[in-house]
Amino acid sequence: MLTAISNNLGNKARIEKYCGVENRKDALRGANYVVNAIQVGLYEPCTVIDFEVPKKYGLRQTIADTLGIGGIFRALRTIPVMMDFARDMEEVCPDAWFLNYTNPMAMLTGAMLRYTGVKTVGLCHSVQVCAPTLLGHAQMAYDDSIQWKIAGINHMAWLLEISKDGKDLYPEIKRRVAQITEKHGDMVRLEMMKRFGYYVTESSEHNAEYLPFFIKDKYPELIDRFNIPLDEYPRRCVNQIADWEKRRDELTKDPHLTHTRTQEYASYIMEAMETNRPYKIGGNVLNNGLITNLPRNACVEVPCLVDKSGVTPCYIGDLPEQCAALNRSNINVQLLTIEAAMTLSRDKIYQAAMMDPHLQSELSIDDIVSLCDDLIVAHEGWLPQYH
Repeated sequence: MLTAISNNLGNKARIEKYCGVENRKDALRGANYVVNAIQVGLYEPCTVIDFEVPKKYGLRQTIADTLGIGGIFRALRTIPVMMDFARDMEEVCPDAWFLNYTNPMAMLTGAMLRYTGVKTVGLCHSVQVCAPTLLGHAQMAYDDSIQWKIAGINHMAWLLEISKDGKDLYPEIKRRVAQITEKHGDMVRLEMMKRFGYYVTESSEHNAEYLPFFIKDKYPELIDRFNIPLDEYPRRCVNQIADWEKRRDELTKDPHLTHTRTQEYASYIMEAMETNRPYKIGGNVLNNGLITNLPRNACVEVPCLVDKSGVTPCYIGDLPEQCAALNRSNINVQLLTIEAAMTLSRDKIYQAAMMDPHLQSELSIDDIVSLCDDLIVAHEGWLPQYH
């Protein structure tokens, strides 16, 4: 497939295939850029485990890749692999940039930035589509004259400003979306904007499980009221696997296959660094005082300038306090999960889970600990030994 694309674009790329841990250093040697898009444990068995074991405790999820018990265990099985990548990179391509697309973004990118010497930035497309999505709900046009500013944490960054020709668009947007009466797929985000003042970057199905308000056994009617798609990620996985099986031969054997450049940041980052033509991204980086009312060791998502000198994050200052408070509720889980992975402490796994907003709202301490123990057993072979 890649060979066909290269041929149809002038055959300028050299494509080499490497497979297996034993060949990883050869693949990395001398690289300038390393793009990470992995899923440790795949859909089966590990994603299925992340969903099915919690159901025994009455805990329901939508995506389970960023926060919650699913996000915690996805991080615990992925961080050790990332550390292996880092050790190899430090040996064979120490100057390369590591462009991370894998979730849970803040936990994985934070671990790389804090515990390795690898130059790392985390990338997520929720930033690029945030303002156009909100304007679409308001039935307002999006074009290059729209200015916006986004900062916070991955999947919970805030559209702090949105304007056109210097005019704040938020009042008109809020007036229009308040008039929407039919159900749609983004009701959680609009409710959060109504209650907390700002639109959040990631989808409603994601944010429904980052917060204690929406997926509640005591109030099952909320699922229908906010149109929350439980078990959404397993459905997507099943459909995507089936679609790939159906289309694989067609795509791999098409001699005319080409592509269209998307909004994903990676190629633009490489272009900016190689040509020294500056480009702005929303990047996940270590806070270090960029957002002054979030912890310094948190991984935050902020505007960044990219050029030949690398990735330069922008100073934000304080977020609106209610937005920072919501971010901190997620950061607590992220920092404790990273600590659990790096210390191999089972107690830290328990503590990370106990700080999760969704688990706090649904389960007792004893049930949270028991759930973690069950997941550790179910992940045998995919996790290191925790003490």
